[in-house]
Amino acid sequence: MTETLRLYSYWRSSAAYRVRIGLNLKGLAYDIVPVHLLHNGGQQHAETYHQVNPQELVPALLHGKRQLTQSLAILEYLDEIWPTPPLLPGTARERQRVRALAQLVACDIHPLNNLRVLQYFEREWNLPAPEREQWVKHWIVAGFTAMEAMLAGHPSTGDFCEGGQPSLADCCLIPQVYNARRFGIDMAGFPTIERIEAACLTLPAFDAARPEQQPDAP
Repeated sequence: MTETLRLYSYWRSSAAYRVRIGLNLKGLAYDIVPVHLLHNGGQQHAETYHQVNPQELVPALLHGKRQLTQSLAILEYLDEIWPTPPLLPGTARERQRVRALAQLVACDIHPLNNLRVLQYFEREWNLPAPEREQWVKHWIVAGFTAMEAMLAGHPSTGDFCEGGQPSLADCCLIPQVYNARRFGIDMAGFPTIERIEAACLTLPAFDAARPEQQPDAP
């Protein structure tokens, strides 16, 4: 009997969005457990969720009795337990490139415009909304400028970030593009990223993971 997969998710969390894409690409059935990051000061801070993830962040994935955290680590776990279709390609060079692209988003862009960072700016420094939004835009544009350069014209870039099938890199890129559009960033300067986004969103696995498709979306 297959152990149940339960994903603690927030509809607009890009980290949870990554994991939804990965689960969908693997064809895995899972239950969504919504964790609203704003209601009542943030449901992620409730003691019941603290027991699931002491970092009080989403996502968390329960696989049977195993409690898994950190989106990239969860995606690599899925790839090891259910290796087909792979999220990481076959050679060391290709895997390094995919991980580098994924970490560009997950380690260098996303943490700087995470909700808790923006809430800290507001709470501790009374930073107005326009300045907070400018901070977000600056780091997304800086990251996407580098990513576009790494993707455009590279011999390994195909329909997707690496070759002809989606990988860990695409799982990270598409949610970050969603965030960029949400903050009004003009994507015209990133044509390769836009092309890859369009290819990904034609796939049911990506479409079903969209924020507006989630059960907790307003």
